[in-house]
Amino acid sequence: MAKTLYAEFTVKPGSEDRVAGMMRELTERVREEPGNQLFLPYTRESNPREYFVFEVYRDDEAFREHITADYGAVFNAELAEHIEEDGSVLTWLQPLA
Repeated sequence: MAKTLYAEFTVKPGSEDRVAGMMRELTERVREEPGNQLFLPYTRESNPREYFVFEVYRDDEAFREHITADYGAVFNAELAEHIEEDGSVLTWLQPLA
């Protein structure tokens, strides 16, 4: 069964350009993962410091591979310096039957 989530975070003022670059790089890497089915980062139109990322992975194993990727750990460590929250806020989703 697919693993689907929604991640969100708010970028600190002054870090907008750095985080945008980081997200572009991460998006390319994640979309290359064999178990990734969808990775769509967005910013809020009325506040581009607010990020929303919709992610779908083939299954639990594909998601585990995603979260243990070395580049993901590097991304998350640096992201923590540039966002207002302690980390990305994750919301797990399931399809309607």
